[in-house]
Amino acid sequence: MNRPIELILVIIPTLNEADNLPGIVPLILNQDPRIEVLIVDDDSSDGTGLLADGISDESDRVHVLHRTEKPGLGKAYLEGFQWGLERDYDLFFEMDADFSHNPDALPDFIEKAKEFDVVLGSRYLGGHVTVINWPMKRLLISYFGSWYARIVTGLPVRDATGGFNCWRRQVLEALDFNRIESNGYTFQIELKLRAWNKKFSITEIPIIFSERNLGESKMSNKIVLEAIWKLWKLRFLSFCGRL
Repeated sequence: MNRPIELILVIIPTLNEADNLPGIVPLILNQDPRIEVLIVDDDSSDGTGLLADGISDESDRVHVLHRTEKPGLGKAYLEGFQWGLERDYDLFFEMDADFSHNPDALPDFIEKAKEFDVVLGSRYLGGHVTVINWPMKRLLISYFGSWYARIVTGLPVRDATGGFNCWRRQVLEALDFNRIESNGYTFQIELKLRAWNKKFSITEIPIIFSERNLGESKMSNKIVLEAIWKLWKLRFLSFCGRL
């Protein structure tokens, strides 16, 4: 089934990404004239918010949400999704600002989204690991984190923790954002699990994931430890039909 796609929103959460934002936004916009960008800034101390406003002033395809607190990545995406659902977007992307997600992959996602409800960018398809310049410790956490998520929840995807994802509008409309509890590492897993439980079609496409060009990773041991127990809670809710 080939479903029409008229308007696309790429959501980019930012926290101190002033070095990366001016470079990544034009590359995203150049991929397809239907693409618009929503920057969700968490009161960055390096001027990212003001920089985003300047980029938006120069292009009517770039929009900015300013958040005065720092409630986390998951909440940033949910606010971005809600903003887009109040408008006329057909596809919604999650994407990092730090060049770890290559904008050149966007057309492949868009093509697959004509057939599937959810398109996931995967670093671990076909027995291959397509990650560049990651420390071994972080690679192992990510790889076995996805494996652990599959075992615990039954979610049938190879890269459960990946953050380069595409959602059709009807998927997000079907999810109750108020019931999504995860906010860090587990957020990506929970979102995929809830979509899968609602019988939406999901596919994965291979991506090349590169370590960020500039700035520091937001990953922490606390986020990883939270994921270990929260996955069991998600499995329980899924088993009871309450997810």
